[in-house]
Amino acid sequence: MKRVLILCTGNSCRSIMAEGMINSRLDGFEAESSGVKASGRVNPNAKRILEENGGWRDSYHSKPLEEVIDHQFDLVVTVCDNAKETCPVFPKQVPKLHIGFEDPDGKEWSEFQKLWVEMEERLLKGVSEFFK
Repeated sequence: MKRVLILCTGNSCRSIMAEGMINSRLDGFEAESSGVKASGRVNPNAKRILEENGGWRDSYHSKPLEEVIDHQFDLVVTVCDNAKETCPVFPKQVPKLHIGFEDPDGKEWSEFQKLWVEMEERLLKGVSEFFK
Protein backbone atom coordinates (compact mmCIF):
# COMPACT_ATOMS: atom_id res chain seq x y z
CA MET A 1 0.00 0.00 0.00
CA LYS A 2 1.49 3.36 -1.07
CA ARG A 3 0.74 6.18 1.35
CA VAL A 4 0.25 9.67 -0.10
CA LEU A 5 -0.15 13.01 1.64
CA ILE A 6 -2.02 15.68 -0.31
CA LEU A 7 -0.96 19.10 0.88
CA CYS A 8 -2.46 22.51 0.15
CA THR A 9 -2.97 25.75 2.02
CA GLY A 10 -6.38 25.57 3.72
CA ASN A 11 -7.23 21.86 3.38
CA SER A 12 -10.84 22.73 2.61
CA CYS A 13 -11.26 22.02 -1.15
CA ARG A 14 -8.51 20.75 -3.42
CA SER A 15 -6.63 18.54 -0.98
CA ILE A 16 -9.81 17.04 0.51
CA MET A 17 -11.12 16.32 -3.01
CA ALA A 18 -7.78 14.77 -3.97
CA GLU A 19 -7.71 12.65 -0.83
CA GLY A 20 -11.19 11.29 -1.53
CA MET A 21 -10.46 10.74 -5.20
CA ILE A 22 -7.28 8.76 -4.57
CA ASN A 23 -8.87 6.69 -1.81
CA SER A 24 -11.89 5.81 -3.95
CA ARG A 25 -10.23 5.46 -7.37
CA LEU A 26 -6.67 4.16 -7.00
CA ASP A 27 -6.16 0.60 -5.83
CA GLY A 28 -3.08 0.09 -3.71
CA PHE A 29 -3.02 3.69 -2.47
CA GLU A 30 -4.08 5.34 0.76
CA ALA A 31 -4.24 9.13 0.93
CA GLU A 32 -4.50 11.69 3.69
CA SER A 33 -4.69 15.45 3.33
CA SER A 34 -3.55 18.44 5.30
CA GLY A 35 -3.08 22.18 5.07
CA VAL A 36 -0.05 24.33 5.79
CA LYS A 37 -2.58 26.81 7.24
CA ALA A 38 -5.62 24.57 7.73
CA SER A 39 -8.93 26.42 7.61
CA GLY A 40 -10.63 23.99 9.98
CA ARG A 41 -13.56 23.51 7.60
CA VAL A 42 -14.47 21.42 4.58
CA ASN A 43 -16.00 23.43 1.76
CA PRO A 44 -19.61 22.21 1.28
CA ASN A 45 -19.12 21.93 -2.50
CA ALA A 46 -15.98 19.82 -2.03
CA LYS A 47 -17.99 17.48 0.19
CA ARG A 48 -20.85 17.46 -2.31
CA ILE A 49 -18.65 16.53 -5.29
CA LEU A 50 -17.08 13.71 -3.29
CA GLU A 51 -20.51 12.45 -2.20
CA GLU A 52 -21.81 12.53 -5.78
CA ASN A 53 -18.77 10.57 -6.99
CA GLY A 54 -18.64 7.99 -4.21
CA GLY A 55 -15.53 9.40 -2.56
CA TRP A 56 -16.76 10.99 0.68
CA ARG A 57 -15.89 9.55 4.09
CA ASP A 58 -17.23 11.02 7.31
CA SER A 59 -13.69 10.92 8.71
CA TYR A 60 -12.53 13.63 6.28
CA HIS A 61 -11.85 16.95 7.95
CA SER A 62 -9.57 19.95 7.56
CA LYS A 63 -6.44 19.31 9.57
CA PRO A 64 -3.17 21.10 10.25
CA LEU A 65 0.09 19.57 9.12
CA GLU A 66 1.06 18.84 12.72
CA GLU A 67 -1.69 16.21 12.82
CA VAL A 68 -0.06 14.11 10.08
CA ILE A 69 3.61 15.11 9.87
CA ASP A 70 4.81 12.09 11.86
CA HIS A 71 2.85 9.61 9.70
CA GLN A 72 4.78 7.55 7.17
CA PHE A 73 4.28 8.66 3.55
CA ASP A 74 5.73 7.39 0.30
CA LEU A 75 4.91 10.64 -1.50
CA VAL A 76 3.80 14.20 -0.72
CA VAL A 77 1.72 15.85 -3.45
CA THR A 78 1.27 19.63 -3.30
CA VAL A 79 -1.85 20.82 -5.11
CA CYS A 80 -1.32 24.57 -4.77
CA ASP A 81 1.66 26.83 -5.34
CA ASN A 82 1.66 28.15 -1.76
CA ALA A 83 1.95 24.63 -0.34
CA LYS A 84 4.71 23.84 -2.82
CA GLU A 85 6.70 26.89 -1.73
CA THR A 86 6.14 26.35 2.00
CA CYS A 87 6.30 22.55 2.05
CA PRO A 88 7.93 21.64 5.35
CA VAL A 89 10.74 19.25 6.02
CA PHE A 90 9.38 15.90 7.17
CA PRO A 91 11.00 13.79 9.91
CA LYS A 92 11.90 11.18 7.28
CA GLN A 93 12.84 12.21 3.78
CA VAL A 94 9.89 11.78 1.42
CA PRO A 95 9.68 12.54 -2.31
CA LYS A 96 7.50 15.47 -3.36
CA LEU A 97 5.42 15.99 -6.48
CA HIS A 98 3.63 19.21 -7.45
CA ILE A 99 0.37 19.01 -9.40
CA GLY A 100 -1.20 22.45 -9.05
CA PHE A 101 -4.89 23.28 -9.42
CA GLU A 102 -6.89 26.51 -9.26
CA ASP A 103 -8.68 27.09 -5.95
CA PRO A 104 -12.46 26.76 -6.44
CA ASP A 105 -13.32 28.15 -2.98
CA GLY A 106 -15.95 30.84 -3.24
CA LYS A 107 -16.75 29.98 -6.87
CA GLU A 108 -19.74 28.44 -8.58
CA TRP A 109 -20.58 24.72 -8.45
CA SER A 110 -19.46 24.37 -12.06
CA GLU A 111 -15.88 25.21 -11.00
CA PHE A 112 -15.88 22.25 -8.61
CA GLN A 113 -17.14 20.01 -11.40
CA LYS A 114 -14.38 21.24 -13.73
CA LEU A 115 -11.78 20.72 -11.01
CA TRP A 116 -13.00 17.16 -10.44
CA VAL A 117 -12.53 16.30 -14.13
CA GLU A 118 -9.09 17.94 -14.17
CA MET A 119 -8.05 16.01 -11.06
CA GLU A 120 -9.25 12.75 -12.62
CA GLU A 121 -7.00 13.41 -15.58
CA ARG A 122 -3.89 14.93 -13.99
CA LEU A 123 -3.80 13.86 -10.34
CA LEU A 124 -4.62 10.17 -10.73
CA LYS A 125 -2.24 9.85 -13.66
CA GLY A 126 0.56 11.76 -11.90
CA VAL A 127 0.37 9.77 -8.68
CA SER A 128 0.11 6.42 -10.48
CA GLU A 129 2.98 7.16 -12.84
CA PHE A 130 5.23 8.41 -10.05
CA PHE A 131 5.51 4.85 -8.72
CA LYS A 132 6.14 3.14 -12.08
